[in-house]
Amino acid sequence: MQIDIQQKLLNDKQMMEFLKQNSNWYKQLNRNPATYNEFISTMKEKYKTRTTDKMSGIMENIDMISSVLNILK
Repeated sequence: MQIDIQQKLLNDKQMMEFLKQNSNWYKQLNRNPATYNEFISTMKEKYKTRTTDKMSGIMENIDMISSVLNILK
């Protein structure tokens, strides 16, 4: 695995945790370092850290607050 990719992985706890749980990525990153971006997007999808996931969470919170306020009226 390339040194720069190893550095990025070691500096991010979430990436290391995902890599431990999905060890097939070791082989893919070793053989083809260009799959790093695919690794990142797969990790973000699993941990729901994409921008769309965050926006969805905000919308759900707003709906919940709105429902609580309607009940209190």
